Amino acid sequence: MTAAPAMASAQAKPPHIFWALSEGRALFELGSFVALRSLLKRLPKGDGHPVLVLPGFMAGDTSTLPMRRLFNDLGYEAHGWGLGRNVRVDSGRIQAMLDLVERIHAKSGRTVSIVGWSLGGVFARELARMAPDKVRCVISLGSPISEDMSHTGLARRLFEALNGRVERLEMTQSMAGRATPPPVPCTSILTRTDGVVAWRGSVQEEGPQAENIEVHASHCGLGVNPMVMVAIADRLAQKEGAWTKFRRDGWKAVLFPASRLH
Repeated sequence: MTAAPAMASAQAKPPHIFWALSEGRALFELGSFVALRSLLKRLPKGDGHPVLVLPGFMAGDTSTLPMRRLFNDLGYEAHGWGLGRNVRVDSGRIQAMLDLVERIHAKSGRTVSIVGWSLGGVFARELARMAPDKVRCVISLGSPISEDMSHTGLARRLFEALNGRVERLEMTQSMAGRATPPPVPCTSILTRTDGVVAWRGSVQEEGPQAENIEVHASHCGLGVNPMVMVAIADRLAQKEGAWTKFRRDGWKAVLFPASRLH
C-alpha cells in the first residue's frame, strides 16, 4: 500500500502524551526479549554478510548490543558504530559513518546491511544514498524519516538544544529529500503507539524496493521487541538481489497488524 507523504505532512504533530508517558513499557519488551532469547535464535539464518547497527539519539552501542548479539547468533557479522553517543550531528560525523561503511565493505568484500534505530535510521538511509554500491539493504526502526520535524516533540527540542542552529541547519540541508527511499531495498518498521516519533513520521512511500511494516511496540523497545526481531531477521535473510516485500501470512498475520498506513 502506498502512503501519501502529503497527507502525513498535513497531519504532522508529535505523539499523543499518553504514548509518550507510557514509554516505560519498553522494560516489558526487554523482558520478553530475554525470555524468548532461545527461540529467537531459531529465526531464519543469515549468509554471513556484515550488518551495521546505528543507535538512536542520545544512545550508543550499548543500546544495540542485544540486537547485535542476536544477529551474530543468526550467522551475520554484526558491527556497532563505535562513535560514542549519538548526540551531536555534523558533516564530520556523517563522514565518519560513511568511512565505517566503506571499511566494513572493503574488509568483508560484501555489501553491508544497515539497521538504524530512530535517528540512526535517518543516518542509515542517508548512507545508502551516499554509497548505494556498498549497501545491501536498510532497515529503520521508528525513524523520523519525514522532512517535517513536527512529528517529534521533546526529542526534537532536545536535539536542537544540543546541536545548535548552525549544525541543525547543516543537517537539514544535507539531508533534504530524506523522505524519499534510498536506491536500495528499504524497510521502515514503525508502531502506532510510538511515544517519541509519531508513527506518520516513519511512513515512507512504498515502491518496488520500499516497504513499511507495522508492529506492536514502544519507541524505546523497538530494538529489543521480539516481533521486531522477527521482521528484521526475515528481511536480512533474503538473498542479495532477490529482495521481496514482507509477507504477512500464516502465523505472521496474527502477530503483525494489517497495513492501514494512511
